[in-house]
Amino acid sequence: MSEADDAGNWPRPEEYESQKYESPTTEASTTVDAQSSSDDPEVARCVAGIEALRQSIDNVDTAIVSLLAERFKYTSRVGVLKARAGFEPADYHREHMQIERLHRIAQDAGLDTDIAEMYREFVVTEAKKRHRRIAEAGGDPGVLDVFA
Repeated sequence: MSEADDAGNWPRPEEYESQKYESPTTEASTTVDAQSSSDDPEVARCVAGIEALRQSIDNVDTAIVSLLAERFKYTSRVGVLKARAGFEPADYHREHMQIERLHRIAQDAGLDTDIAEMYREFVVTEAKKRHRRIAEAGGDPGVLDVFA
């Protein structure tokens, strides 16, 4: 299994474009676009509202991915310092503090704490993998292509 496969079984953009991708479920689907608004003014208003909200969602997704990239640059630097000091990739005391902190942030933001926990689990697991790779490379962050 490649590292990309580790991230999940998401279809690649080219699979959508070439229509190679088929939904793994039999869930019903509707393509919401200008054609689906037909002649019904209420449907047309709904389609316009969905399109506007999706633009906002896309903007948030762009910010999230950019922030994740920045976060992993910092955690990679932590990995370099841990490798130089001979520390293990895991720091369970820090993880416990992060669980509590992220739960508070989620509650204050009105976000389900389970979602915050899934986020925390993802970033901690990925950071540990990166820290291990850096340590195995003798502290060389170049193995991550982050500093290239």
